[in-house]
Amino acid sequence: EEIDRVCPTIEAVASSHPHMLISVDTWRHEVAEAACRAGAGLLNDTWAGVDPKLAEVAARHDVGIVCSHTGGLDPRTDAHRNRYGLQAGDVVDSTLSGVIELAEAARAAGVPEDRIIIDPTPDFGKNTYHSLRLLRELERFTATGYPVLLAISRKDFVGEAIGDVAPQDRLFGTIAATALAIEKGAAMIRTHDVRATADAIDVTVAITGEAAPKHTVRGLR
Repeated sequence: EEIDRVCPTIEAVASSHPHMLISVDTWRHEVAEAACRAGAGLLNDTWAGVDPKLAEVAARHDVGIVCSHTGGLDPRTDAHRNRYGLQAGDVVDSTLSGVIELAEAARAAGVPEDRIIIDPTPDFGKNTYHSLRLLRELERFTATGYPVLLAISRKDFVGEAIGDVAPQDRLFGTIAATALAIEKGAAMIRTHDVRATADAIDVTVAITGEAAPKHTVRGLR
């Protein structure tokens, strides 16, 4: 069913936008295989290597792979009282070691190092305090040398940080988290609100000096 649902869309997008990188969320190697044949260039392993053959598919098709961390959850289950030890930083240690282990497994399967991305995966197998801690210490992930992807758009930790807010009302909180993540070195942000997120990133990198402002004529004419 997943193959029938997603592959026609991949084929259509690949045909109309041949230079666009198409990412597919899946934890099943059968879906990944079909998606790559249809034109996908990045496999987002959403359940932390539960199917080790996913990395083999990425290597065989020479596509990228995202290594995630879900705290040992079974696919499509929600976290409940997940524990990471007695110290506040234990969730960071566990998540960091988990994604690095998967990255190394992907390399062993034949995926080139420059095609491996890591994702701390806030809210998957983590409560709000865990997710906030991951963003607070995001530099530990960027220091690995692997590009860091974050999917924080409308997440529950954002809603709880500002007070039990529904997903559709979490844009401003998401933008704040996005700006912080970019400042701390995140390379990629997944979002529902493309324009607002792109604007936030442009301003953030202009402030940090990583990129020049896009239009600078004020006071120069």
